[in-house]
Amino acid sequence: MSLSLTKMIRNGLSASVFALASVTMVAAVAPMTAHAQDNEEKPEEGRQFGAEAGALVSEANELTNANQYQQSIGKLNEALALPDLNPYERSIIYQIQGTNYYELENFGQAIQAFENAISAGGLLPNEASGLRVNIAQLLIGNEQFAEGATMLENYLAQGGEEKPKYVEYITQAWVQAENYRKALPWAEKWFNNASPKERKHFDLLNFLYNNLGMPGEQADIVKQMINRWPQEKELWEAWASMLANGGREQEAFEVSKMLYLGGALNTEQDLMKVVQYYSFYEMPFQAAEILEREMEAGRIARDPDKLVQLSNLFRQAREYKRAIPILEQAAASSGTAKLYADLGEALYNEGQCQKAETAFKEAINRGYDSGKSWMLIATCRYETTQTQERLTCAMSPEEMNNAPITRSRASAIDAFSNVPASSRENRNAKKWITFIRAERDALERRCEFEANIEKELCFQKIKGAYDNEIFAGEFILEDQNCMKFKPEYDAKYIVKTTG
Repeated sequence: MSLSLTKMIRNGLSASVFALASVTMVAAVAPMTAHAQDNEEKPEEGRQFGAEAGALVSEANELTNANQYQQSIGKLNEALALPDLNPYERSIIYQIQGTNYYELENFGQAIQAFENAISAGGLLPNEASGLRVNIAQLLIGNEQFAEGATMLENYLAQGGEEKPKYVEYITQAWVQAENYRKALPWAEKWFNNASPKERKHFDLLNFLYNNLGMPGEQADIVKQMINRWPQEKELWEAWASMLANGGREQEAFEVSKMLYLGGALNTEQDLMKVVQYYSFYEMPFQAAEILEREMEAGRIARDPDKLVQLSNLFRQAREYKRAIPILEQAAASSGTAKLYADLGEALYNEGQCQKAETAFKEAINRGYDSGKSWMLIATCRYETTQTQERLTCAMSPEEMNNAPITRSRASAIDAFSNVPASSRENRNAKKWITFIRAERDALERRCEFEANIEKELCFQKIKGAYDNEIFAGEFILEDQNCMKFKPEYDAKYIVKTTG
């Protein structure tokens, strides 16, 4: 049980117990005074003390007033031992006994004494009912929460006055008993009747709705709290968390974004949550900029893990140029193979093949997958051919062999050949080698085809020139480009005669 609830219950009980003690002791003495006055005022039948019992109770009363509670209890036990005590006498003696036990903070004995007072049968219905309220409060104060709450509920159900403090006691008792389902209706009544409503009223409902899995009701109470205390970051964070847990992640993100833009978030944990939200919603560039800005401000640690995360975000955003210096720093500080491979990939995407190759080779030396690394090295080498001058059929075989694109293709084939046979990339590497070689073969076939077409056309033109010689009186070939094919034509088709 919380100290505050215990204190609240006991403070509340003090007044009622002292009132009970006063009434009880006056009742104990009054009948004897009436008897001394020769019964001028007759007490109610059966509700009076005999002389012997009355004397012991009076002594007990004096000891109680002198704060000698244990001695008072002794006198009361003597009184209880008297024969032929009527129910009223027993009830009153037990009540006084319970008062003394309470003052000694022996709450278990006080409860038992008050229950004995009711069981003795000497109390009027309203007196027994009031005493049950005291017992209920004592039970709660003695951490018997369920029993006390149930007794108070029964008192109210039987028409007892529903005081605000009783509603609060029942609410707190069921909460302390962790029976939140039973606490809820009382808590709602406590909340609705409170004027003015304090923070404790809101906090308790928020707590109960959360533990009972009532997100709609919790959302309503948190909204009310935010309206009252908009400056409290914890409420906004609770609201965002509740939205996220309720499957409304987009709204939770909007709340977190608003808090960040408003300057309410300043811990690394909170700031990293914002970064993760941006990343989750496929905004890696914004996530990277926030992470970089907060690292520079010193609110997020600039450790290798954060550098890797930053570089990954820039790479996801295809901002490879910004990722490269971060990866260089992270790789140098951690020395891990994966970071050198990531650096190589970023350099590869920026077309910096030579630097990428250096990084990949460093990754291989540190144990990274050589198959994947050589595939990227080879691919980068091959992609440089896309910007180089293409081979043409007008080139001589020597010119083709010495062309930069031919050397780049050969370099790429060498790199693809370095992919280990055991690597999962080996099959793709072989396909690339076949593809690159096929490019040169395709050119040579095309050049051969074009040359054959040209020769056949020229052969027709040469034949025409020979056929026209009888009319022109001489061999005239209008397309001088075809003259290179005339010796071959003559050798193949012109029959020379010897004299």
